[in-house]
Amino acid sequence: MTTYNYTAKDKNGYTLNGSLDVSSESEAADALHKKELTIISIEQAKDKASKAGVKAKDQKVKLDDLVIFTRQLATMIDSGIPLVHALGILSEQVENPSLKGVVVSVRQDIEAGMSFCDALAKHPKVFSDLFINMARAGESSGMLDDILDRLASYLEKSAALSRKISSSLVYPAVVVSMAFIITAVLLLKVVPTFKGIFDVLGGQLPVPTQILIFMSDVFRKYFLFLVIFIAGLVFLFRKYIATERGRYNFDRAQLKAPVLGELFRKLSVAKFSRTFSTLVKSGVSVLNALDIVSKTSGNKVVEEAVVSCSKAVRDGESIAAPLLRSGVFPPMVCRMISVGEQTGKLENMLTKIADFYDEQVDSATSALTSMIEPLVIAFLGIVVGGIVISLFLPVFKISQLIAQ
Repeated sequence: MTTYNYTAKDKNGYTLNGSLDVSSESEAADALHKKELTIISIEQAKDKASKAGVKAKDQKVKLDDLVIFTRQLATMIDSGIPLVHALGILSEQVENPSLKGVVVSVRQDIEAGMSFCDALAKHPKVFSDLFINMARAGESSGMLDDILDRLASYLEKSAALSRKISSSLVYPAVVVSMAFIITAVLLLKVVPTFKGIFDVLGGQLPVPTQILIFMSDVFRKYFLFLVIFIAGLVFLFRKYIATERGRYNFDRAQLKAPVLGELFRKLSVAKFSRTFSTLVKSGVSVLNALDIVSKTSGNKVVEEAVVSCSKAVRDGESIAAPLLRSGVFPPMVCRMISVGEQTGKLENMLTKIADFYDEQVDSATSALTSMIEPLVIAFLGIVVGGIVISLFLPVFKISQLIAQ
């Protein structure tokens, strides 16, 4: 079989680009004619191009690009444009090459008779279980535009929350990195220069200066080994958290961390409530929704709690009781879910929980940033200031001796 790349137009004049695995160019032309496409060009794909295409297809797509795609697709379908034509228009507008190839592939699969959700399921690195199951619910209910619009809103809120967390940690990370870089430069370059001066002058150095020079000598002598050691620790740590048990222990440690633990817990509750609410509102059954939420939780401890809840619900229990037993979800959240179950307004109660915890995450992030900034600045001042003072203590001593 040989891969042929083609460019063709459909009945509505939309340009299509794709590839076919066939035995000959004439067979590719016959396959395109059967699809009632007007052929513009057919070329045999080169091996390098083919490999590059596979590589691009396997790449993940940024959440912001997926949000824009989902919102535009929902708008087009709501305007009465058929799904296939809407995907054709978007395939020409999408700028991300990976997403562009996926959209073209999804359209081709739909034209070949596949359902929309099944076509999406062929690209698990781009479309999550949440996306696929909501698309399935939209197709079966005939409300695909409404479901996609709801999904786009969910993705937008998730993206905004992620950006908020990331942006709040950028400043402390930059300052701490600068502190380590400045300290390394001082120990590797500046302190040895002063040491040479002190050796020429002679005399007894103050204790802080002796300690600083000792640290500089050790740091210079074992700098390469220190870098290799730190890189090894990072490598082993990443290997450890890649295991099932390692990831669970790491996620549990996150939730129990002194300051950040409460923030991570609130973030997990907000994500659980928002995802669960969106799925239930879209017509996905509670059991399927719980299975999807567990896979998209991003935290192994939360995932195990939701999986246990799903098993308990299958055995006839309520949703709130097993969540409360897990110890992961706050009692207030479990009581609100219980009220939602009893009143038949579970999705509305989950939305209120998600909104409340989104605000809590926002407040906690702002408070954390306000607390970290002075601590980081104090750390930087103590470290760099301590080094500078230790270096100039002998100079002060010499000045005093000269004055006498």
